[in-house]
Amino acid sequence: MIAHIQGKLVEKSPTEVVIDCNGVGYLINISLHTFGLLPNTDFIKLFTYLLVKEDSHSLYGFVEKSEREIFKLLISVSGIGANTARTMLSSLEPKQIINSLASGDVATIQSIKGIGAKTAQRAILDLKDKVLKLYDIAEVSTLSNNTNRDEALSALEVLGFVRKASEKVVDKIIAATPDATVETIIKQALKNL
Repeated sequence: MIAHIQGKLVEKSPTEVVIDCNGVGYLINISLHTFGLLPNTDFIKLFTYLLVKEDSHSLYGFVEKSEREIFKLLISVSGIGANTARTMLSSLEPKQIINSLASGDVATIQSIKGIGAKTAQRAILDLKDKVLKLYDIAEVSTLSNNTNRDEALSALEVLGFVRKASEKVVDKIIAATPDATVETIIKQALKNL
């Protein structure tokens, strides 16, 4: 496998770059996250993953090693190919993907173009334990450790609302206003349920 490529940046677009290494130009597929982290210099280094298929050999490049590791985890899931994994890394920050997988946040994973409910659930099922082992997730999703969220959900459940429907609404409220009080969360949730 080609672990990294270092050379002169010849071409750059949001989806791919061409790096000249001693006269050989390597076309490397990148995510928007990597595109945003590319240095303004002509000389760059990308950590790479070589994907070999029956009909093609494709290079995927990443500024950060951690993003490459997440990419490798994602393509190990049945139903997620290299282009879908790249789309995931373009849609969300790597940290968001890790937190969503670790906390079982199907809605966030499913919000990515090309990811349906079954694929999102499969990704969480396959990768949750791996992600928890590989990454120190003390700060896994503020949503999962939020006591205001739990209290609001319990109150809504007592009022007769279904927990799954309540979770979606409460999570949106908390995402919009992270320091909302329990009362505020409940009031806004009642308007939206």
